[in-house]
Amino acid sequence: MLSKLKQWWQAIREYFKVHWRPISVGAGGLFALIVIIFGGEAALSTTTFCTSCHSMSYPYEELQESAHYGSFGLEPQCKDCHIPQGLGNFHKAVYTHVVDGARELYLEFTNDYSTLEKFNERRLEMAHHARMNLRGWDSVTCRDCHKDPQPVAKSGKRAHKKLNEGWTCIDCHQNLVHAPVEHTDLDASERRGEMVIREEIDWTDRNPLASVETRSVRN
Repeated sequence: MLSKLKQWWQAIREYFKVHWRPISVGAGGLFALIVIIFGGEAALSTTTFCTSCHSMSYPYEELQESAHYGSFGLEPQCKDCHIPQGLGNFHKAVYTHVVDGARELYLEFTNDYSTLEKFNERRLEMAHHARMNLRGWDSVTCRDCHKDPQPVAKSGKRAHKKLNEGWTCIDCHQNLVHAPVEHTDLDASERRGEMVIREEIDWTDRNPLASVETRSVRN
C-alpha cells in the first residue's frame, strides 16, 4: 500500500513538472475569475450603484424616512431587502443582478422617470415585481433580520399560522418601506401569470380571507 502511494505521489510530481505552466495559468485565471465575480457582486450591491439611476433616488429617500431606517441604530441599504445575502444565496444574488439588472436597465432607458409623478405611474408594477422576487426567495432577506418572530397579538398569531401553509412574510407585510400602493395577491398572481390586486387582509377578523376581493391586472 505504501509503495503504491509513493508511486502515485511520484506520478503527480512528474505531471506537475511537465505541465506546471498551463496549470499555473489555469489556477491564476480561476482565481482572477473568482475575484471578478465576488468583487463585481459586491460593487453592484452598493446603494451608491443602485441610486446611480435617477429613478431609484425616490425609493431611497422613502427608505430613509421609513420605520426600518434608524431603528436600533441600523441603516439598511437597498441590498439588504432586494438582494439575497450570504454564500448560500450567492447564486440568487447573481441571478437577480443579471436578469433583473438587465430588465431594470432596459426599463430605465425606455420609461420616463424624470419626475416623481412619472415614477408613480409604474410604482405598482415595480412594487409587485419586487414582492414576487421576495416570495420566490421565501422572504429570505426579511428573515435575515427578523429571525423567528413571535407575534403577541391574537391577529398576529392567526396570521403566522399561514406560514405552515406555504405563505411567506411578503404575502402579508407589504408597503412597509416605500410609498404605499395597492396590495397584491402573490399566490394568485403566480398561478394566473398576471398581477392580481387584493384588499389588505384584516387578521383581526375571525375569517379574514372570506371577504377579501381580488381583481386581475394585465401588464
